[in-house]
Amino acid sequence: MTHPFEIELETTLPASPEQVWEAIATGPGIDSWFMGRNEVEPREGGSAAMETGGHRQEALVTAYEPGKRFATRTPAAEDGRFMAFEYLIEGREGAGTVLRVVHSGLLGDDWQDEYDALRRGWPFHLGTLCQYLAHFPGRTAVPVFAAVPTGPRPPRDVRAALARALSLPLPPAVGARAIARPAGLPPLDGEVVWADEERFGIRTADGLYTFHHGPGIALAFHHLFGADTDGAEDAWQRWLAGLLG
Repeated sequence: MTHPFEIELETTLPASPEQVWEAIATGPGIDSWFMGRNEVEPREGGSAAMETGGHRQEALVTAYEPGKRFATRTPAAEDGRFMAFEYLIEGREGAGTVLRVVHSGLLGDDWQDEYDALRRGWPFHLGTLCQYLAHFPGRTAVPVFAAVPTGPRPPRDVRAALARALSLPLPPAVGARAIARPAGLPPLDGEVVWADEERFGIRTADGLYTFHHGPGIALAFHHLFGADTDGAEDAWQRWLAGLLG
């Protein structure tokens, strides 16, 4: 049985409306702060797509008003489930840009757990968007995704293993310095800019790094702005598997 939901958030971003539009309504812009690899056909009625971990989700662009409004909607599944995203942009002179996000749709039988996960995740994603616009303006990132199953291991143990590997205290706290030397990758040296019970985010001079841990799985969502990113996804997959596999 499906269940309707709606999540609405608003944030003020340190960027112009044009910069915010590029971040939320173009494939390279979305790649630089959200999840997966993204494509956007720039017109109402066009297509949009996100690919994460080999899974591709198609959507229809339902609104395309440059600098003002962008919206997409996924096709309905057999049971009616779908997701819709709407972004509304409002410039404020001398005070950045206000972005309002509305995420709505129909969820399936386990809707409560899925809704709670979406509700908890959105503040983090908007925080990452703010970091992107504040520290990497005019640049686009290569997205990196890695995932490993963690079996029956308690999430707190996964969190502790990730923190140790990144030289972080427990619990990881905003402002802490993260240091790691992953094999086959540039050294990671940065600052924790987000920390909650499920994830922590790190900003370095050339990237935004996210480590997420949940029941039975650990994920890495990174956005790399450096020049040398060839092989980064495979290397992070090996790093995560070596640590938690």
